[in-house]
Amino acid sequence: MVSEKTSAVKIQAWWRGTLVRRALLHAALRAWIIQCWWRLILRKIMEKRRHSILDSFQQEQWAAVRLQSWVRMWHIRRRYRRVLKAVRIIQAHWRCHACSSRGIIKGHYRITASQMQLELEIFLGSGPCIVTECIPLPIKQ
Repeated sequence: MVSEKTSAVKIQAWWRGTLVRRALLHAALRAWIIQCWWRLILRKIMEKRRHSILDSFQQEQWAAVRLQSWVRMWHIRRRYRRVLKAVRIIQAHWRCHACSSRGIIKGHYRITASQMQLELEIFLGSGPCIVTECIPLPIKQ
């Protein structure tokens, strides 16, 4: 009887151990599933955060590029208007001079980024006078 009792106790202990191990295995599997799900969610959250940071960085870069292009355009437009004003003054002077002296003034000019090249032919009756001049423009680069 003692041996049956010890055998029954051993069987019960084995069965309780099996139940505990099965419960622990199920708990470990559930924890593993939750961890995998959380890693997936966390990866998606980090990806969204990375995309939003990249989008804001890209918007800042585009804004900086747009501002720089506007400033460059403004400087070039200002330079162009100064040169155009100088050309109009010179043209008005030429026209006035041609009318007042009854001679003819022909001229060509070419404007580059840093200078204005003039070539004038003045006919005043005695003979042509050709003037060629390169005028540096006072524009900061």
